[in-house]
Amino acid sequence: MLEIRHLKSLKAIAETGKLGLAAERVFLTQSALSHQIRALEAHYAITLFQRSAQGLRFTPAGQRLLDLANELLPLIEKSERDLIRLKSDQSGELRIVLECHTCFDWLTPVMDAFRRAWPEVEIDLVAGFHSDPWHLLGEDKADVVIGGLPNILSEKISNSNHPQLLNHLPLFKFEIMAVLPTDHVLRNKSRLTAQDFSDETLITYPVPEDRIDVIKQVLKPAEIHFNRRTAELTIAIMQLVASRRGLAALPSWGIQSYVEHDYVLAKPIGAKGLWSELYAIGTNEMMARPYAKDLARIIRDVCAEKLQGIKLL
Repeated sequence: MLEIRHLKSLKAIAETGKLGLAAERVFLTQSALSHQIRALEAHYAITLFQRSAQGLRFTPAGQRLLDLANELLPLIEKSERDLIRLKSDQSGELRIVLECHTCFDWLTPVMDAFRRAWPEVEIDLVAGFHSDPWHLLGEDKADVVIGGLPNILSEKISNSNHPQLLNHLPLFKFEIMAVLPTDHVLRNKSRLTAQDFSDETLITYPVPEDRIDVIKQVLKPAEIHFNRRTAELTIAIMQLVASRRGLAALPSWGIQSYVEHDYVLAKPIGAKGLWSELYAIGTNEMMARPYAKDLARIIRDVCAEKLQGIKLL
């Protein structure tokens, strides 16, 4: 009765503490995951969890299976990678360029995990700021872009001597929060609307406006007039906001520590929040390679564990 999928479900439950979030991580509905757990409990005639308002707590029986999952699942993943290595030569180079500035916050543990999994693949980060990183793929200066989807994937590297279509692997979606000074006049609002940005200074990274979600999805459609100022570093944006030079709109994980230390305030944008999606993007040939696919898996796994509030795609 006990299967690998059960162990993956138990691990997801342990990491999230809630069935709904765990179901999302293992690509099931909450009812399907609940049915899976009930079937497991019925088969062994034992309870795996104690449910409370604070979430799920493993019983000794559940903890025993969780220990098995933590021991066995990494071995299975390693064996699967070994099979791929035995099938073909999987050595190579993986040069990553970031469109998302705040991705630096979680990229280091991702690269460390990748190096342990694929020691024969040289992974490196393309240095410098790149407002439009996809052209680096066509110039053979990068292999994978971590960012949002280009407007037209098929046209982004059409100027290359060897034109190739781009492909993408989904990573996760995240909420973009408005960032304002702690004493701002809007500090007591539960969430901001497009009109709240009217005639404010919006502090952003130095990227084209059509790549900035709050401008593209919120301010431009509402025809809101705003001023714009740019800074390359997150800490510089935070300092400008804290000193009342303007407002910002950044991923929730990138501002969490500043909010926790009462340096700035964070507010959702719009009735349903402003969400953005992140992908690993490369040529069809590159994204078909097992180690590129495994990079996407590692990003998803590491970020699901370390970043609060994200939703896997």
